[in-house]
Amino acid sequence: METQKKNNKKKLVIFAIIALVIAGTGGYFFLAGANVESTDNAQIDADIVPIRSSVSGYVKEIYFQDNQEVKKGDLLITIDDKELRAKVAQSQAALENAKANLLAVKDNASAGNLNADAAVLSSVTTEQNISVSKARLNKVKEDFRRIKNMFNDKAATQAELDAIKAELDVAEAQYNAAMSQYKASSAQSEGVRSQADGQKAMIAIAEALVRQREAELVLAETQLEYATIEAPCDGIVSKRSVEIGQFITAGSPLCSTIDNLHLWVTANFKETQISKLRPGQSVDIEIDAYPDMKLHGKVGSFIGATGAKFSLLPPDNATGNFVKIVQRVPVRISIDKLSKKEIQLLYPGLSVFVSVKTK
Repeated sequence: METQKKNNKKKLVIFAIIALVIAGTGGYFFLAGANVESTDNAQIDADIVPIRSSVSGYVKEIYFQDNQEVKKGDLLITIDDKELRAKVAQSQAALENAKANLLAVKDNASAGNLNADAAVLSSVTTEQNISVSKARLNKVKEDFRRIKNMFNDKAATQAELDAIKAELDVAEAQYNAAMSQYKASSAQSEGVRSQADGQKAMIAIAEALVRQREAELVLAETQLEYATIEAPCDGIVSKRSVEIGQFITAGSPLCSTIDNLHLWVTANFKETQISKLRPGQSVDIEIDAYPDMKLHGKVGSFIGATGAKFSLLPPDNATGNFVKIVQRVPVRISIDKLSKKEIQLLYPGLSVFVSVKTK
C-alpha cells in the first residue's frame, strides 16, 4: 500500500510538472503573440523601370541579353542616328545664319543712328540759315524804306530805288527758300529717325530668332542623345521586345530594368492589426521560396489608403449592396542589408511571411 501511494504521489508530481510546463509554454506564446502582428499577405517589391524609346528610328545595335545583369550607365540599345545628326547640322547652320543676320541688323541700326544724327545736324544748319536770311531781310527792308523816303524827298535816284527793291526781293526769296529747306530738312530728319528706331526694333526680333535657333539646336542635340539608350540603374534587364533592324516609334517599349539592389517588402495587414504598428518597429521576414533564409527589417511607412482604394473599381459602400469586408492596408517594410548571395536569390513578387514586434 505504501509503495502504491508513493507511486501515485510521483505521478501527481509529474502531472503537475507537465501541467506547469504546458501552462508556462502556453502563457509565453500567448504573451509573445500579443506583442506580434504577422501576415502572410506580403511579397518582395522593387523598382521596375520600363525603358521606352524617346525618338523614332531603326534599331542599330542591342548590347544585352534577356535577364542580364547591368550597371547604371551601361549601353543597352543604339538607334540609327544619321537623320538625327543631319538635324543637328541643320540646326547649327540655322543658328549661324541667325547670328550673322543679327550682326547685320545691328550694323544697319548703327548706320541708321549715324544718318539720323547727320539729319539732325543738317536741320540745325538750315534753322541757322533761316536766322541769317531773316536778319538780312530785315536789314534790306529798313534800307528800302530809308531809300524810298529819300526818293520821295528827291534825295535818291530812281536807280538807287530800283536797286534796293531788287535786293529786297532777293532777300525775301532767300528767306522763303531757307524756310522751305528747313521744313524739308526737319521732315527728312524725322523720317531718318523713325527708320533708325525701326532698325533698333529689328535687333530685338533678330535676337529672338537667335534664341529660337539655339533652342532648336538643343532639342536636336537632345534627340541625338536619345538615340543611345543606357541602363538607368544597377539591376537586371529583362522583357526585351525589340530586334536589330526593327523600326520603332517614340514611346515604344523596349525592355525593363529591375533594380534588385534596393528591395523592400509590401505587407498587407488587416485593418484590425494596424493600430499597433508604428514606423521603426523590428520585423522578422521568412521567404516561402527559401525556408532556411531568415531576414530582418523595419516598418517603414503606410501607403495612406487601403489597397481596395487603388483597385480599378474601388468599392463604394453607398450603393446599397454593402457587405462588410475586412480591409487590407499596405505597409512598406525595409529590409536590412542583404548579402550578394541573398540579392541574387531574391526576386520582386516572391511571397513572404512577416512578423512585426510591436513591443
